[in-house]
Amino acid sequence: MRSCLSLTALALAAGLSLTPGVAMAQADATAADSGATRVLASGGAGFNVAAVQDLINRGDAAVAAGNLPEARKDYDNARSAAKQLLAFYRDLSGAFRGLDARIPREMDAKGRAALGLLAEANLRLAALFRRQNQPEVAVPVLVEVVRLMTPSQPQGQKAYQSLVELGFVETPFAAAKTAPAN
Repeated sequence: MRSCLSLTALALAAGLSLTPGVAMAQADATAADSGATRVLASGGAGFNVAAVQDLINRGDAAVAAGNLPEARKDYDNARSAAKQLLAFYRDLSGAFRGLDARIPREMDAKGRAALGLLAEANLRLAALFRRQNQPEVAVPVLVEVVRLMTPSQPQGQKAYQSLVELGFVETPFAAAKTAPAN
């Protein structure tokens, strides 16, 4: 009887040790079948720079159709998503510094793309505020673009020029001229 119990226990232990591998394989197959893998990487439906660009495009379409409240909602959502992406990419980049150089490089590139889209969403939102005769609401958004992109970048220059046009600042910015080649 003792040997029968030992064999039963051994068989049970062997079966249990195989079960997690089978369960994980089944879960992986189920996820692949349902299309759940890499769902955040998909075009406009995911949580990525393409989705932010899609929100900006929807805002542009709403402006063209004259639906300014919808455009503002889309631009605000684009700004929010871009800020979240930027923070997440920065966090991941910092977490992997010194461990695997490929990951920080990828996260930094994605972060730059998110930053550019944040600036674009801000510029579009500021233009919308100007169109609605709300220049005082446009100013902080434009200042944010200058701060994020710096005046040396085209978006920063455009934002600063808008601040000049609004009368918030008076001194025009002459973009740095490149020295002639020798």
